[in-house]
Amino acid sequence: MKQFKFKVRGNRYEAVIKSFENNIIDIDINGTNYKVELEKEIIKPKTPKLIRAKVPVNKNEKVPESKSIKSIKAPLPGTIIKINVKKGDAVKAGDTLLIMEAMKMENGIQAETDGNIKDIKVKEGDTVLQGDILIEM
Repeated sequence: MKQFKFKVRGNRYEAVIKSFENNIIDIDINGTNYKVELEKEIIKPKTPKLIRAKVPVNKNEKVPESKSIKSIKAPLPGTIIKINVKKGDAVKAGDTLLIMEAMKMENGIQAETDGNIKDIKVKEGDTVLQGDILIEM
């Protein structure tokens, strides 16, 4: 949202651009909404708009929770600094499993669900890439 303040013939106006798609702008001027069409065609950026594909869900397929393995993956490339759990530990959702350094910041990797640690795929000091499996629950 961009906000602008301007004067026309001594009258003050505050304009807030709410949305901007193609040549149509949704704008709020002093509390009144307007849809404005631009005459000049907007040059579209070369950067593509990323849209995540929806993953189809097969409702007939049931995996028993005791046998399902949940993989905790690295969100960014980085280095493992500290591992807070060991194989066989019971963890709850929100527990910090390990700490990794990525982009000069320490990031706590947390458990998304309750469960038991089945395997730890990394050790302290390891360098990992984005998407590498760190822990299996």
